[in-house]
Amino acid sequence: MTEAPREQSRWADRLAERRERYKERGRLYRIAFVSAGVAVTLVGLAMLVLPGPALVVIPIGLAMLAMEFAWAEAMLEKALMQAEKAQASAKEATPRQKALTALACVLLAIAAVAAVLTWDIPILPDK
Repeated sequence: MTEAPREQSRWADRLAERRERYKERGRLYRIAFVSAGVAVTLVGLAMLVLPGPALVVIPIGLAMLAMEFAWAEAMLEKALMQAEKAQASAKEATPRQKALTALACVLLAIAAVAAVLTWDIPILPDK
């Protein structure tokens, strides 16, 4: 039974090239790089509940860890494929879908402002 060729993101080749150069580095460099990758990934995970661009930071951390670990490469590849599918879906959206999405965002912003004004939610901390 032959396996079908695995679908890869356009970043997979770049990652393979960088991994070849990375493997030539010394042990201390690689340990520091993995430590930094763990830190970046953890910060990205924290940003899932805290303010920040988690969906940008997590893949950066995974890319760093993918230089050393196959599990991180698999997770990164899966995330990149999903991102490319989402990007393709956004490009293929009809003008009506885009208008409804924009309207939903505007209504959400209006609802947030109304909630702040109605329930007197403090925006800035008191000094």
